[in-house]
Amino acid sequence: MRLSFLPAATVLIAAVAVANAQADDLAAREAAVPANPLKDAYFGETHVHTSYSLDAFIGGNRITPDDAYRFAKGETVIVNGNEHDIGKPLDFAAVTDHAEYIGELYSTQVEGAPGHDNPDLVELRGLTDYKEQEDWFLRIVVGNARSDGGGGHPPFYAGPETTRSAWQLMVDTAEKHYEPGRFTTLAGFEWTSAPGGGNMHRNVLFRDLSVPELPFTSFDSQDEEKLWDWMEVQEAGGSTLLAIPHNSNASKGMMFKPVDNSGEAIDAEYAARRSYFEPLVEMMQIKGNSEVHPSFWPNDEFAGFENADSAQTYNERTFIKENFVRYALSQGVAYQAELGQNPWKLGFVGGTDSHNGTPSDVVEDNYIGSHGGADATPERRREGEIPGWAAGPDVNPGAITGVWAQNNTRGAIYDAMRARETFATSGTRIRPRFFGAVGFSADPSDPAAMVAEGYAQGVPMGGDLTGLSGPPSFFVHALADPDGAFLDRIQIVKGTIDDKGETVETVHDVAWSGDRKPDKTGKLPPVGDTVSPENASFTNDIGSSALSAVWTDPEFDASKPAVYYMRVLEIPTPRWTTYDAVKNGLPLLEGVAITVQERAWTSPIWYTPKS
Repeated sequence: MRLSFLPAATVLIAAVAVANAQADDLAAREAAVPANPLKDAYFGETHVHTSYSLDAFIGGNRITPDDAYRFAKGETVIVNGNEHDIGKPLDFAAVTDHAEYIGELYSTQVEGAPGHDNPDLVELRGLTDYKEQEDWFLRIVVGNARSDGGGGHPPFYAGPETTRSAWQLMVDTAEKHYEPGRFTTLAGFEWTSAPGGGNMHRNVLFRDLSVPELPFTSFDSQDEEKLWDWMEVQEAGGSTLLAIPHNSNASKGMMFKPVDNSGEAIDAEYAARRSYFEPLVEMMQIKGNSEVHPSFWPNDEFAGFENADSAQTYNERTFIKENFVRYALSQGVAYQAELGQNPWKLGFVGGTDSHNGTPSDVVEDNYIGSHGGADATPERRREGEIPGWAAGPDVNPGAITGVWAQNNTRGAIYDAMRARETFATSGTRIRPRFFGAVGFSADPSDPAAMVAEGYAQGVPMGGDLTGLSGPPSFFVHALADPDGAFLDRIQIVKGTIDDKGETVETVHDVAWSGDRKPDKTGKLPPVGDTVSPENASFTNDIGSSALSAVWTDPEFDASKPAVYYMRVLEIPTPRWTTYDAVKNGLPLLEGVAITVQERAWTSPIWYTPKS
């Protein structure tokens, strides 16, 4: 009897040996990548959808996860029938398809897969008319998954084996494209919970390919606390993972609510748990910027940036102050004072949420839309909408994630995210650095010395200062995108509490280009504008290629917690709608901004008093 099982056992042993050899080889390749202890900036995508997301496939996306990684590495792919490339390759990327329908899309796209010949899927593969695609999306996705009950699989779902196969395909593709030192892939998926139409979505990313057999879906639960429960189980099983909320702007006040999902007030346990599982937040994406809104921060002259106001006309997603990241940061330090824990200790990343399968396709002058047939033509971008989300002219090309890491390997990129040593940009490749300490001795005009001192004597973005007796100083430095616009200014945004425990927020200009001087009210004059709307061009005749300064908080109170983050603004450049109009010989759109001031946001530095 034993002899009859020997071949199978031999095969199993051989398979394990091969897997171990591959793991050893990968570890050796990673170990061979040089490390910079002062770290380098790496740019990547943490939020993109391929043809394995149902809404993307229905919209005409036929880009597979393999194609998406090839695009991220600089290869040309076919998008909406046309050749397209990213222009400047990325350093890392994560494909994050909606976990809810990947099984259905596996059946749809893989010949011989269970359910492939189902009549509904035959019909789905044949949809070419945009109106038919939109109707299908509204009926299958919006009407189903965004119901209060979380929806469920459609009738043509062929079972969990198809979901398992799709997830394995995504993991295998991430493994195939990983090139330590050159290009990093992170396995991930999107948990797409939207109770009552309020956005509560999270992208879940893994440090390595020790992943569960199945992802967690909103069909399993729409409760993010249940997602954390699942993540805890995966950790016990050997996975290392984190979750990133996005589009808090459209969350209907649920993303940063003062109670847990049982209706009880946030307590220290909840705060610590949330901060652990969700160390980051997506600051901006195609469907809007979630930092601030001028309705609630009227004294912030730069709050009116890519707010996607038309999102409020869909699913009753009216904007309120509690939707925005700055609110969460300031309220988080108030919780720190009250509970000794901060539920919203959030570092920053940026993403696109592109449903074209094109990671970080964010360049304004090369924008071809983001949601398949919905905005694939100039006319639809000008007159159409992203169904269920926003008017076409109101969206933007999306944001990008930057990390400061010792090298370009999975462990280093993920660990930078976990440590919150991250920044988000509105698509530009600004390189910002932000350190806090009690005084700096190095010269701000010597960034290398300042960075070395920042790591040795202080903390970088994402770090903590504790129990200071005197005011903290912050070293700020930013390099302009070498292929983009010069810099206007660097600001530090501070959040703290007053003697009554109420939140207080201030914005400080700390470094700027030219010889401008603040007026009597402290306001810095605008940098100027070189944009020519007629031909969608600008010049770097104003601004600076680099800015540096050391700023010491003049209103520091050592007894009160505080949060500080850095915001960098470029000079004005043409908005994508301006480029699109000029390129296609169309008039500029009335009521739509001609220019933008692209920007970057660093993860905060937190101050906590002595307990």
